[in-house]
Amino acid sequence: MTKDPSKFWNGMAERYARSQIPDDAAYQKKLEITQSYFRPDMQVLEIGCGTGTTSLIHAPHVAHILATDISENMISIAKDKAAAQNVTNVTFQVSAIDELAVAEESMDVVMAHSILHLVEDRDAVIAKAFSWLKPGGGFVISSICMSDALGFLRPVLPIGRMLGLLPLVRFFSEAELMASLTDAGFNIEHQWRPKKRAATFVIARKKRAEAINIG
Repeated sequence: MTKDPSKFWNGMAERYARSQIPDDAAYQKKLEITQSYFRPDMQVLEIGCGTGTTSLIHAPHVAHILATDISENMISIAKDKAAAQNVTNVTFQVSAIDELAVAEESMDVVMAHSILHLVEDRDAVIAKAFSWLKPGGGFVISSICMSDALGFLRPVLPIGRMLGLLPLVRFFSEAELMASLTDAGFNIEHQWRPKKRAATFVIARKKRAEAINIG
């Protein structure tokens, strides 16, 4: 069993960097929707950034992006891409989510793409995102909901992990994901799944404190 997930993703980095986006039209739509929430002064965090493609695309629309991943090899490729594209407002950092030194209420947007089904405790990650966001900040998620999309793999994946061939994969439904977000204190503003076995795309907003009197 692969106990250190960074080893698996380090080994996958080159192949991942060469892989094609399976549904480019859906990906472009997600980018467009996300960018409609951005402002030029925003501070953004992406957790599980992989080789940095999404952060580099979003970079012109915000002030700064801190993009993190557990894989040193993924981050190395991301840094090379940033240098080749002359992108200077994205900082790529190797870090596990639970080791991130991010100040509370310091981020305008947190992005988590293709990561929530790969963590031990999604509720803990969602709680961290909530703490990092400013009141009214946005949490942008694209997550495969394994129970809805690929439930037939439930008995197979643990075997692959036991053999060291696959990472940890957690099964949850779209309804369970929405419940986790609302229980954490988020309002769901956008929810979209382009087809049955596709990832669910969500934009959730951190609720503002009811005690704040505006105006």
